[in-house]
Amino acid sequence: MAIQWYPGHMHKAQKEIAEAMPQVDLVIEVLDARIPYSSENPMVAKLRGDKPCIKLLNKCDLADPATTEAWIAHLEKEQGVKAMAVTTLQPGHLKTVIPELVRKLVPERDRADKDIRTMIMGIPNVGKSTIINTLAGRVIAKTGNEPAVTKAQQRINLKNGIVLSDTPGILWPKVDNEASSYRLAVTGAIKDTAMEYEDVALFAAAFFRDAYPAELKERYKLDELSDDDVALLEDIGRKRGALRSGGYVDLHKAAELLLHEFRSGKLGLLSLETPEMAEIEKAEVERILAEKEALRQEKLAAEKLRRSGKRHNN
Repeated sequence: MAIQWYPGHMHKAQKEIAEAMPQVDLVIEVLDARIPYSSENPMVAKLRGDKPCIKLLNKCDLADPATTEAWIAHLEKEQGVKAMAVTTLQPGHLKTVIPELVRKLVPERDRADKDIRTMIMGIPNVGKSTIINTLAGRVIAKTGNEPAVTKAQQRINLKNGIVLSDTPGILWPKVDNEASSYRLAVTGAIKDTAMEYEDVALFAAAFFRDAYPAELKERYKLDELSDDDVALLEDIGRKRGALRSGGYVDLHKAAELLLHEFRSGKLGLLSLETPEMAEIEKAEVERILAEKEALRQEKLAAEKLRRSGKRHNN
């Protein structure tokens, strides 16, 4: 079952972004390096049109380096897109490399000595506000270890020929790919109160077992990894003392433990998706949506025929 979370302020923010976009020269989209596909808001591509775009794969210090490199190459296949791996743990690098790339992608305004108008966008809890504060050299945007901290737009003059429009972190009304909704929940982009911890942790445990078995075994001192998702989560909880009276495993505590240790990097440098996985899932989503649309059109045609017949009989 897909996990959905779309507070009212996100709908308002989307409308405001659409209205401001014609005055923007370049878009900076902040992605989570662990889930570049699932954290890439499909609305951004529609809103920005053919404007150049920098995709920042943030939190690369928590992601699988080889997978991140594969993602950069994959994202740069799109016309007008440059991608780079970044981490807010290296503020000096951020402050130097991002303005340089902005000027390189919009040389005509730089040569004309005009401010380059940029807009920074990204899903909740992806680190966008921290990047803004780093670029500005002062605290401007609110930061917090939970999604949906920024609620309104603001324009920031970086005093280096670049003006940055900040936007609230926005998701999209319906996440069509069920696996993506789980990955968003695993990384913390969806409020914890809008998800079932055990359900999300079972998804994460199953993925780690298949993609990173050595890291899972090492972190939780497990000799073997159970093929049963519930049993695997119970083994993790048992090893870390997440027990109730009578020796029963507290699955909720075990789930919290697994998710928090992944988010903090204690499990290792792990990514939740690859470009190959994304292409397969995109094709499947397109197939499902096409089937739904065909069914909708069939129902509309049937209803039209029914009404036409009713009028004829009358």
